[in-house]
Amino acid sequence: HPGVRAALAVFSAQLLLNALWSPVFFGLRAPLAGAVIIVLLWLAIALTIVLFWKISRPAALLLLPYLLWVSLAAALNISIHLLNR
Repeated sequence: HPGVRAALAVFSAQLLLNALWSPVFFGLRAPLAGAVIIVLLWLAIALTIVLFWKISRPAALLLLPYLLWVSLAAALNISIHLLNR
C-alpha cells in the first residue's frame, strides 16, 4: 500500500520522541526542553493518525486515546514550565 513507509517512519519518530520525553523532563528536570519534545510528539502522533487513516482506519482510531493522553501531559508540562519561570 502506498504511504506505508512514510507512516512507519513517522510512527518510529513519535516512538523516539516518546522515549526521550521522560528522561528529559524528569531526569534532566528540564520542563522547557520537555515541552519542546512533547509538542513535537503531539504533532508526530497527529501526523501518524492522518497517515494511518489512509491505510487502516481502526489503527488510526486506536491512536486517539494516546493523542488525548499526550495532550494532557503537554498541558501539565507547559504549566509546570510557566509556573517555574
